[in-house]
Amino acid sequence: MPLPRGPLLLALGVTLLFDVLRVFLPSLITLFGRAGETPPELMGLYAAAWFILPFLAALVRPRWALAGGALALVLARLLLQAEFSQLYVASAGVSAGLVFLYGSARTMPRTWAAPGIMGGLALSFTVHFLLDGVDLVWREGPLPWLASATLCAVFLALTWGFRPPPEADPAPWSVWFLAGPVMLVAGMSATAQRTDAGPGAGWLWVVPVVLAFVFSPYLATRPPRSTSSAIGFGVLCAAGAAFLQPWAVVVGAAVLMAVPGGAARRPGAALLGGGLVFFLGLFAYYAAYDMNLGFPNRLVPVAAGLLIAGVGLSAYFRHRPPSYDLGRIWPLTAGALVVALLVGAAAYQPAAAVRAKEGDTFTLIAYNIRMGFDLDGRLSLDRIAAWAGAQEPDVVLLSEVDRGWLLNGGHDDLARIARRLGMNYYFAPAADELWGDAVLTSLPIQPPVSHRLGRHDYPTGAQAQTFVVEVGGKEVGIVNTHLQAPEGQAPEVAAIVRDLRAGGRPVVLAGDLNLRHGDPGLRVLESAGLSDPLVALGDPPTSPADAPKERIDHVLVSEGVTVVSATVPRLRYSDHLPVLALLRITSVDHQG
Repeated sequence: MPLPRGPLLLALGVTLLFDVLRVFLPSLITLFGRAGETPPELMGLYAAAWFILPFLAALVRPRWALAGGALALVLARLLLQAEFSQLYVASAGVSAGLVFLYGSARTMPRTWAAPGIMGGLALSFTVHFLLDGVDLVWREGPLPWLASATLCAVFLALTWGFRPPPEADPAPWSVWFLAGPVMLVAGMSATAQRTDAGPGAGWLWVVPVVLAFVFSPYLATRPPRSTSSAIGFGVLCAAGAAFLQPWAVVVGAAVLMAVPGGAARRPGAALLGGGLVFFLGLFAYYAAYDMNLGFPNRLVPVAAGLLIAGVGLSAYFRHRPPSYDLGRIWPLTAGALVVALLVGAAAYQPAAAVRAKEGDTFTLIAYNIRMGFDLDGRLSLDRIAAWAGAQEPDVVLLSEVDRGWLLNGGHDDLARIARRLGMNYYFAPAADELWGDAVLTSLPIQPPVSHRLGRHDYPTGAQAQTFVVEVGGKEVGIVNTHLQAPEGQAPEVAAIVRDLRAGGRPVVLAGDLNLRHGDPGLRVLESAGLSDPLVALGDPPTSPADAPKERIDHVLVSEGVTVVSATVPRLRYSDHLPVLALLRITSVDHQG
């Protein structure tokens, strides 16, 4: 039978809400939080307010909440496309999306709820993957505008034509409550599968993820028919959340949400309560990188998975669910395979050719890219790549590289920049497996090694990535790092530099060291045989990018390397300025 318009309306609402969330969450960090200048507690209170405000929807009729929330959500989405007051528009858009879902929970029949919610997640993340992680809202030009306006117009048309069926029986509270934790775990895990295998392997993980998402609305109409299968899907969902395996989370959650029986009790309040679970889980997981919460943040997705399994199984055992038919399965199967193959093709990135460098000079860029967000909070990955490419660099060192945090919108900064530069990349995890530092180069290179640095009572982890490249037949060692506790970590990096210099190899240390000229930590690095040639070249400041006052981003060199020239271009693509240096290898004396 044909799919009713109600699930499609709900799916488009969830899609638009996730569009807004992927702007709201990074805006908290880059605009409200100013990348660490604002206490995380204050950011949490600000964010919480927009998840609490929708509870006021209980004061209006459910139909008005649905229509008003839909209209405000569309307005927010279009204003974001126009780059208008990003932080506050995205904040209001999150509240509007929750108000729309509240109205949906109060008015839509039970058979629409689970497939609509899972359909929205499927549409949102499938399009996200097809767009290489750069959503329409971050893109300029007429085509993104046309696509966004079309989506909003269809959503409003469905809202205008929506009439609750006579004596509609809303879904039980458990279905709507689970929307929050399911969105949390599915969102965190969907983009958390980046591989360190480098270019050429990224498509391997995304295909099964897309298949699971595309099939999830169908699975949401197929509840388990036996106790053992119900428990099995509960275990699958909980285990998938624990190990951040999105296909397991999506499949298990879709089946557990499959319209359980029983009377509907306060479905709207349950939906908003689930939204608070989404916020609290997200805040607890990512705040652990800035403050000590007293427990490992990996427990957050585990707890969310257990919550989904527990609530779903409890509802199943209280009221054995019915199922209903969405029609033939083969068109969905064929469509899922086509979409998955398209996503795989979009994610595929062949390895770049290794190119030998003639002469004794090479160009190096060191840049803290702040997860790819500029001073206005806009995603600037393509602008960073375009600028870097124009410099024709041989080695690019990046700090604060994000490869899929939901908090930052689920982008793979590294693959996106590397694809546009035509370079091979090597990632070094620091805070966790998705956030750290990276080197991009097409020079002959020995496999990089990442050295974990001590935390020294600072919650965000750090590492030092070491590698050796060949320039004109000569070797030069490079250390790429972003120090978080510089006074404690500088001696560790100094020891790494000494090891890399063994045999007389010249060494370059570069990155965001969070050290200023004359700091004790910088003197420790100089004692390892490094010098700071940028002092004699004007000592250009690198931070903050809008009004630079101090140089905390460095290119330090040992004997055997001289800095021919160095500049700090005034760019707005991050809260730091990059260091662009032309280096010359003046002597090589390998022994042993």
